[in-house]
Amino acid sequence: MKKDFVWNTNEMLASVLFEPLHSACKRLGYACFPSLAELNALLDESHMVQTGKRLCFVEQGLGKLAFESQYEPRCYLTGEVQTRENNLHDLFNALVWLNFPRSKAAINVRHYQALSVASEALTTQRGSVRDMATLFDESGVMVVSADSHLSQLLCDFKWKELFLSQRDKVISQMGFYIFGHGLYEKAMQPYVGITGQGLVLQVNAEFFTWPLASRMQHLDERVATYLHDPVHCQDTHELTPVPLLGIPGWSNDNEQAEYYDNLNYFRSGRRSSTLLNTAEGRN
Repeated sequence: MKKDFVWNTNEMLASVLFEPLHSACKRLGYACFPSLAELNALLDESHMVQTGKRLCFVEQGLGKLAFESQYEPRCYLTGEVQTRENNLHDLFNALVWLNFPRSKAAINVRHYQALSVASEALTTQRGSVRDMATLFDESGVMVVSADSHLSQLLCDFKWKELFLSQRDKVISQMGFYIFGHGLYEKAMQPYVGITGQGLVLQVNAEFFTWPLASRMQHLDERVATYLHDPVHCQDTHELTPVPLLGIPGWSNDNEQAEYYDNLNYFRSGRRSSTLLNTAEGRN
């Protein structure tokens, strides 16, 4: 039996936080959780893993599994993504696969490679590559900017200057697209403290004139290229915190200056030396 969704459809469609998922969700409908068959019906030839296997959502394996049957190896070797039905976390994971298949496949590659090395070395340590891949997979935000000054303000944790003083420029020249499926789950009931982990990408201004589908495809390709590069995905400091509730358009409340005076949420912090290294590519 299908289980009712826990979200309000109209609120989700209106929220800027869920914009990347609107298309897939419209195709599925919103009254209840989709079955695995309904999710699989949305897949096409563009949805595959690095080995060339077509993606397929399957039931989760139970018990202690051999290496090749564990989540990441099984996905890499067969294209099968183990997915629990009636589970919000796994549903968002599937929806992100539908929207950003290349980026998800790139994360799967990094996990599989690291797990293979660990298995051969008979160690259970996760390592920095898997830590970074997991953090972006669960909590990642694709932050795009046509203005390097805005990117630097984000890097420097200048929240009030970025989101308030530069608000008009942020609205026209920046975009925040949630990637992490765990972050989508948290955004169902947003709270003060909800924070994404941003991967910043510089784009040309015309990017923001494209249809949403074109923007998503471009970002998927850019992020996948970034994650495949062995120089990258080495340290969680490649990502920079993004306090989601400060993003213009999320709430009318954040149009007021005092909104950003909550220093327990809009914190000062480390400066990410790697933030602008992701800016080299252009559309």
